[in-house]
Amino acid sequence: MHDASPGARSGRVADAVRRACIDIGSNTTRLLVAECDSGQLLEIHSERAFTRIGRELRCDGTLGPEKLAEVVEVVGGQLRSARRLGAAEVHGVATAAIRRARNGHELVAAIGGACGLQVEILSGEEEARLAFVGVARTLGHQPAGTLGVVDVGGGSSELVVGTAPDRVSWCESFGVGSGDLADTCLRSDPPSSAELSRARRRVAHALHGVSVPRPREAVAVGGSATSLRRLAGPLLDGETFTRSLALLASERASVIARRFALDRERVRLLPAGLLILQAASELFEASLAIGRGGVREGVLLEWAS
Repeated sequence: MHDASPGARSGRVADAVRRACIDIGSNTTRLLVAECDSGQLLEIHSERAFTRIGRELRCDGTLGPEKLAEVVEVVGGQLRSARRLGAAEVHGVATAAIRRARNGHELVAAIGGACGLQVEILSGEEEARLAFVGVARTLGHQPAGTLGVVDVGGGSSELVVGTAPDRVSWCESFGVGSGDLADTCLRSDPPSSAELSRARRRVAHALHGVSVPRPREAVAVGGSATSLRRLAGPLLDGETFTRSLALLASERASVIARRFALDRERVRLLPAGLLILQAASELFEASLAIGRGGVREGVLLEWAS
């Protein structure tokens, strides 16, 4: 599925090299092709596939051969897209679900064997740092003080505080993401009030006791944040969280997907992502602007520097 990105810059980046990043996440596998040079990034193309790797971890903590084959095929297709678009270099990264999978390195080896792409399994701290770089360098302005970033993924969520463009002073990766939370707590469509309460308690438990520096400005990225922009606008605050959650709890995912031109699978994950974002906003003691960058942008911008 092709995603037209609101983060694309207008105009051509002078003397830029066209590069690509394939990000194998817990919910989705995403491709970003961009021209980047000297801290600037111009998006050329993006696409995604809902591979839902986190949901497919078996009782023994491994991914089955069918899921491995599916992801290898998706990555191969995205790599071919990147090559067709003239990407001179393609970098692959994998996040929480592959970190957790006992045979995550088997997937990395299978991708390398099938299409020659080397995939790096990011640690939680590295994922957080790259998300911060991707946000800070595509923000469009210089923050007046420290910047907070929350990146909600399918299998983990990262909170980062630092100084733009790349000085991280505090970060933490939490083992709660929209995919895992939806699969374990929010099984009804739409989710019931009891399910939402259970999910909220789980998020609170995951974040309990965490002392987070208070940033001057805070930004949310990831699939949940990007999709919430269509429901709620560019800023997530207390009123917006309440209104959006009420909507998501009142209509079936297919109805909301049609109304807001979203993928039904993404809508099913949105209540979980929203609860994590709301908790992060409360920890930061700040509203969350919905950002344009993230891990993929961070990989490409850092690679180009």
